[in-house]
Amino acid sequence: MNEIDDKQNFKFALIGHPLGHSLSEIVHMEAFKTTGLKGSYCLLDTEPENLIQQIKYLKTNDFQGFNVTIPFKIPVGAFLDEYDETCEFTKCVNTVKIDNNKSLKGYNTDVFGFFESIRIRKINLNKTNVSILGLGGAARAIIAALKQLGVDKIDIFVRNIIDHTSTVEKLKKEYPSIKFTLSQIQNLKDLSIYTMLINATPIGMRGYAMEISPLDFDILKTMRRSCFVYDVIYNPFETLLIKQAKKLGLETINGLDMFIYQALKAFEIWTGRKSDYKLAKIAVLEHFLVEK
Repeated sequence: MNEIDDKQNFKFALIGHPLGHSLSEIVHMEAFKTTGLKGSYCLLDTEPENLIQQIKYLKTNDFQGFNVTIPFKIPVGAFLDEYDETCEFTKCVNTVKIDNNKSLKGYNTDVFGFFESIRIRKINLNKTNVSILGLGGAARAIIAALKQLGVDKIDIFVRNIIDHTSTVEKLKKEYPSIKFTLSQIQNLKDLSIYTMLINATPIGMRGYAMEISPLDFDILKTMRRSCFVYDVIYNPFETLLIKQAKKLGLETINGLDMFIYQALKAFEIWTGRKSDYKLAKIAVLEHFLVEK
């Protein structure tokens, strides 16, 4: 374990590609400010072929931890010495702690982030049916959180079933209380049976098909008006999917709260200090106001 020293100058980073959408630096610098700790947080845009080199750089340049985003949440597991229970099954990692001996321990704070984003809204998902678009790193973390929230059935929609069949079989064994189905997203026609639709793909993200929705508007029309559309994307603040859902009078949630909660959980793992969620959210919202 690293000893926490108030005078220590922490160094954290985010690796992934692309990173033009990321507001992680804003949240973590606010966390430094509110906890009184000193440190820096940088964005290290990393091409897939440079992942090994980037991790070596982080280990040899006195970084104490780093976050992981698309497309490395699963591949980074090959470099870890240890997993926390939050990612023991999925092997999907978004936070890595570098100990004094340079060993790497992986965590998944996305599970906590999604769970908290539902809890603060007092949404009851117990015994409900949920649909998820995509089965990448974010989706796997969300499924772990949905288990904690008591969801009965999860229908997963992807572009290529063959690529994800083995993953769904593992999910069925890990979460036997949940009924899983896997289908081609092209076959999704009716959303009326779902309490919540979750977009866990990057479609709609700034710098990644921002002007596109992962679903046709006519399909979205089939949702019951009392149900929720949750897009894990937080930048832009309103994706096309969220805008379309609002137009239909549906309840909507963007990825901002999940993003902030997962970031502050990572900060706590690295430093042992809890930061102020409200101040972090204000800092991010101020960024969006300036951006407009």
